[in-house]
Amino acid sequence: MKTAFYSLVLTAFVILPLRADLTIVYSTTVQPASHGQKEQPTPSAVAAATNMTIKVKGDKARIDASPQITAIFDGRTGELINLLNDRKTVVRISPDKMRAIADMLNKFSSNKAGSDKPRLTPTGQRETINGYETEQYTYDGPDFKAMYWIAPNYPNGAAVLAQLQLIKSEFWDAANTKMPDFRDFPGLPIRMRMIVGKENPAGEHGDSAAGHPTEITSTVTRVSLDSIADSQFTVPANFKETKLPDIFNKNAAPPVSPNP
Repeated sequence: MKTAFYSLVLTAFVILPLRADLTIVYSTTVQPASHGQKEQPTPSAVAAATNMTIKVKGDKARIDASPQITAIFDGRTGELINLLNDRKTVVRISPDKMRAIADMLNKFSSNKAGSDKPRLTPTGQRETINGYETEQYTYDGPDFKAMYWIAPNYPNGAAVLAQLQLIKSEFWDAANTKMPDFRDFPGLPIRMRMIVGKENPAGEHGDSAAGHPTEITSTVTRVSLDSIADSQFTVPANFKETKLPDIFNKNAAPPVSPNP
């Protein structure tokens, strides 16, 4: 879904304490990617807009990607906590397993070892979004393309950037958000558009249906620097613990067939 929010940190000291709280809400839509501006998806193909909320408090970050799934990252311990809200279940991922997940994603990524890291590239185009002037940037990842509209004069933008850059990049990698590191951005991105996946022509690999890339657009709808309760970063008492299969244990015994 993880940017040089630079020496703007110095400005953030003037605006608010570095460890102040942050809530940022995005309105997100998902639809099949169009090949050209004239091609528009049918209304039934466009998912209704949903909210994604990011909260930051001190060393902890929380992402509510949907009502069903919440991810909490503890920057002090390095642990990632996934809350499956509809099942009232919690899955904890240790720092070691987070690194293993990131390594696995990199291994199966189309980005070959030794290739240059993708960079944000300015297009020179400007656009006003929700009343704020933005500058357009592109970012081509190994398996997705992205476009960002960055608002250099967004209110309290330096403070918001300072908070977002405190979230360690391992969190974005393990959560598979496909976001560039926030420290690479020269300002606050208030709109992000990603095209994930590649076109798979019909009949390729024996498939009868063609694969189609997905376009995800997220726009900032609310930013708050108000205090956030500590309880937002803890596991609810009525949630039950469950464990992921230990797919990273190379010494695990293989399953034995009951029939010799």
